[in-house]
Amino acid sequence: MAYDGEQRMAFGAKTFGLFLQMLPALVEEDPDPWMDRMINCPGTVVSSTLRGPFDWPDVTVASGDAVDVVRRMKEESDVPIRSHGSLSLNRTLLAAGLVDRIQVTVFPVIAAQTGDEPVFAGAGDFDLELLETSTFDGRSQEFVYRPTLRVWSET
Repeated sequence: MAYDGEQRMAFGAKTFGLFLQMLPALVEEDPDPWMDRMINCPGTVVSSTLRGPFDWPDVTVASGDAVDVVRRMKEESDVPIRSHGSLSLNRTLLAAGLVDRIQVTVFPVIAAQTGDEPVFAGAGDFDLELLETSTFDGRSQEFVYRPTLRVWSET
């Protein structure tokens, strides 16, 4: 499972705020094992606007440039750092070369009318090396890739 084993979460402020709003319903009405594991991982929210304390165990706020914050986290952490959601944070980290693995889950739906934001817009061009695949419920698929920045040469 995605949240098995020791790891540290990194969140952008917007996504963390959304998780905080959803948390009571997720915990009380529809407990989900992956959400429970994610909530109980130590976490860092990269934000210059949010202030704690939060109703979330073991989470801290780090202000400053996201690239500097996460680079420092990677240098100081003995466990993998994982981000769930946080599109603008993840794009920034991907463009800075700080993402070691990308996990993409494909759900069999087309959201042409309701989809509003390309997931990797603005992140740069990357070659992806396929590391793992899984199929859930006979329909949804998960792909895990190692990204490598693509450098285009003009020849």
